[in-house]
Amino acid sequence: MRRLVHPIERESYRIMRAMVDTSGLPRHSRDVAERIVHTTADPAWIGDLVLDEAALSRAAQALSSGAALITDVRMVAAGVTAREAVCFVNSGRVSVPSGKTRAAAGIAHAATLHPAGAVWVVGNAPTALTELLMLAAKGEVEPEMVIGLPVGFVGAAESKLALRESGLPQLSNVSARGGSNVAAAAVNALLYGDPLEDEK
Repeated sequence: MRRLVHPIERESYRIMRAMVDTSGLPRHSRDVAERIVHTTADPAWIGDLVLDEAALSRAAQALSSGAALITDVRMVAAGVTAREAVCFVNSGRVSVPSGKTRAAAGIAHAATLHPAGAVWVVGNAPTALTELLMLAAKGEVEPEMVIGLPVGFVGAAESKLALRESGLPQLSNVSARGGSNVAAAAVNALLYGDPLEDEK
């Protein structure tokens, strides 16, 4: 997607590339890694991310073709600046069963509406990612891609490991860190690409 890149963003990317060499990464992996580092001002993300170029390319194509974009919380949806996103975390249409979080209930509801072909983004709640993986294992949902970057000391790293072991097309990271801003950054990277592309 072509967009007007602000001079501050351009300069930020130039500074980042002077600090971190991502030139060896393939196109979409580089876009995602750099956008996350840019968003967090933390180069250590490069070594934490688990990047799969084929899965990222598939997600970029799906998004450009209008695939549904489903998020676990509204903060992720708000951070995606070029696309509408579906989020049911606080929807009055979704009941929350005992023992289940609102984020997990929202994911379960979204799966009934988008059983195949959607790009799923989890940036806050490990329980939402666990719910999605359970539904996928049952054959109730077939994600086009799962961006799993939930944050927290309880279940975050474990849910991301389970995502990698599921065999689903995915983007994740190894540690317990993550967050809505990081997940939104990954989506924006797939939508926008390299902000300095015209300088090459």
